[in-house]
Amino acid sequence: LQGGDGASRHAWRQICEVSRVEFERVYSRLGVTLDEVGESFYNEYIPAVIAHLEEVGLVEDSDGAKVIFPPGTKHTQPLIVQKGDGGFGYDSTDMAAIWYRLLELQADWVIYVTDAGQAPHFELVFAAAHAAGFVGDKRLDHCPFGLVCGTDGKKFKTRSGDVTRLVDLLDEAVDRMENTLRERWDDEVAKGKMEPYTEEHLRETARVMGYGAVKYADLKSNRINNYIFSYDRMLDDKGNTAIYLLYAGARLASIQRNAAAKGSSAEDLLANGAGITLDHEKEIELALALARFGETIEYSLQTLEPNKLCEYVYDLCGVFTEFYQACKVIDYGVVRPSRLLLVRATQHVIKKANELLGIGYVDKVQ
Repeated sequence: LQGGDGASRHAWRQICEVSRVEFERVYSRLGVTLDEVGESFYNEYIPAVIAHLEEVGLVEDSDGAKVIFPPGTKHTQPLIVQKGDGGFGYDSTDMAAIWYRLLELQADWVIYVTDAGQAPHFELVFAAAHAAGFVGDKRLDHCPFGLVCGTDGKKFKTRSGDVTRLVDLLDEAVDRMENTLRERWDDEVAKGKMEPYTEEHLRETARVMGYGAVKYADLKSNRINNYIFSYDRMLDDKGNTAIYLLYAGARLASIQRNAAAKGSSAEDLLANGAGITLDHEKEIELALALARFGETIEYSLQTLEPNKLCEYVYDLCGVFTEFYQACKVIDYGVVRPSRLLLVRATQHVIKKANELLGIGYVDKVQ
């Protein structure tokens, strides 16, 4: 491939295209959009980058291969920027890529997301980039993650021992959520507590909740740690799950619909300049929790720990529940404007948090 053989490159392009179709099946379910820049993109830059590394005195000869022992690292294994036969490997590509991202793209912050096993490699790459003068005042981070494990604590696999595909996990979560919702909704309709539903509404609600459940289960864990994959846990509507958060969001929307039916809309209150008055201790606690949203986002970003945002929004739902139990929003048919605005503010924060986490939002679960 690196030599430019026509037949090899043709086969490679076909393999890439087939792979791209499968990747897109996952990306579309996850709501992921990206700019694809494969390893081959950096091939043309490798010789010039190696030449620069030689100019600054970082490259050594090792049995015909060109290697770097980056200063300041404890590793005895070098980066091999060019093999003894003249070929290039991952180390060559990664050095060209980090040069391109920092000096051509002028990125202020580059984050590498890989499994934790590659941490030593990126420590070497980052150290070499610093020594070569690529970094300056830019920020480099390796964002490692652990394994997804089965209930036996080992790497998650199917019963036959095959590695489970993410697309299958996502679709299975949606199917299970659809069955749960159908059973619940059918019971509610039979009791006259719910209007008949459409299959389209059922499927869409199950899709948001199922995909959200899988993503949230991953994000709420410290990314360094392995975690146990369990449909029962992640699809539970109690505890720190996406399902719990989505139900909480739907309840907030329901409260506002009930208030609007009584002639009081949060949007109208804001348009007329209404404000929030904090008298009850639970009102104050909720307002303080809402005020921490911005600093939580900043902390999660700087530490690359989305689980901190998950913890925040889960705790916020708990604070809201205490507020709602202690402070009537609709009191004997009369809407309390200030409390309604607190409900709206809570909905806004939870909705934005869900958006940042990529787990979606539903205004109505029934």
